Amino acid sequence: MPETTGIMVCGHGSRNQNAAREFATVAEGLKARYPDTHVEYGYLEFCNPVISEGLDRLRAKGITRVLAVPGMLFAAGHAKNDIPSVLNTYQAQNPGMVINYGRELGIDLKMIRAAGERIQAALDTANKEHGEVAIHDTLLMVVGRGSSDPDANSNASKVMRMLWEGFGFGWAETCYSGVTFPLVGPGLSHAAKLGYKRIIVFPYFLFTGVLVKRIYSETDAVAANHPEIQFIKASYLSDHPLVLDTFQDRVQEIMDGQALMNCQMCKYREQVLGFEAEVGLPQESHHHHVEGIGGGLEDCPCKGDCDASCREEEFCKEHGLPWTPVHSHASPAPLEPVHDHSHGHDHSHAQGHGHDHSHDHGHDHSHDHTHDQGHSHDHHHHPYPHADHPHGPRSMEKKKG
Repeated sequence: MPETTGIMVCGHGSRNQNAAREFATVAEGLKARYPDTHVEYGYLEFCNPVISEGLDRLRAKGITRVLAVPGMLFAAGHAKNDIPSVLNTYQAQNPGMVINYGRELGIDLKMIRAAGERIQAALDTANKEHGEVAIHDTLLMVVGRGSSDPDANSNASKVMRMLWEGFGFGWAETCYSGVTFPLVGPGLSHAAKLGYKRIIVFPYFLFTGVLVKRIYSETDAVAANHPEIQFIKASYLSDHPLVLDTFQDRVQEIMDGQALMNCQMCKYREQVLGFEAEVGLPQESHHHHVEGIGGGLEDCPCKGDCDASCREEEFCKEHGLPWTPVHSHASPAPLEPVHDHSHGHDHSHAQGHGHDHSHDHGHDHSHDHTHDQGHSHDHHHHPYPHADHPHGPRSMEKKKG
């Protein structure tokens, strides 16, 4: 790889500091695989460094071409809109740098094998501790992140089917941690009615974080209502060597000019059933208001393993913490549009276009947002067409008490 070419790993970010540390291990893993190439990483929200800071470091080292890979399992809004918007803005502001964007990890046999090893490890532990349960008496529940993009959601179902056939489980289903349906609670409650002796819950997530912790918590809640069923929690993917291999493949695709996304199924380019109104929506990031604000509070009792309790007013009062709720994809505001949503603070961005971007961020609106991307706007997420579905898509609420 030429000396003037660098690698940028673009992540979402998390309030959970353990998740941020795990994401950093991906960049470290790529550095080990590209010892003569500068590798940096950055986040869209909650964590530092932000993506632009990572790009700044590469530029300061004389890098003129950046191979940017999204640290995302599937291509939904973050990979299709938010990250490209940040990269396009940075490239426009720094014309001496060329940024080539790669594709998400996606449906990949290496990723399926990594997932299989996580599931097998959980099965081995359960068999050792609780006795053997036949694979045909076991149900696999794959938990996806959940998105307003049906293409990304359907990929989680394909992962489930590949794992189902690979292992030969008696049955398998898919549910989601938020945004779409069915959520974990309804999904597991339904699965518990099917008569299987064991249910193994596998979060198809790259890293730990608020949502993984809530998935496990929701599993415990459903398990308490079904003592006759053995519920097993498999680990998420983390920095499995095959995951790092897939990241390396994505970098190579950019170099070879083969980084092709699945545009035939993209709701922004084609008329996807039920999502026709979103064809041609502008490509823009929705994360300026939480870019680089940091994760969980340093003095929080969670000690870095955040489950979002620090965003609850009662928890903060109990522990003497400032209550600083922020926009969260874990607990989004109502998905139906709210067209008159005035923040009462200044957004100053460089891109210079106004757009209505209305949803309630759930954070203190009295502060001033001044970003280096600059455009005045109200935030508006296009309404999810199934916001009233009985099994979703509200994200999981943390159990009280």
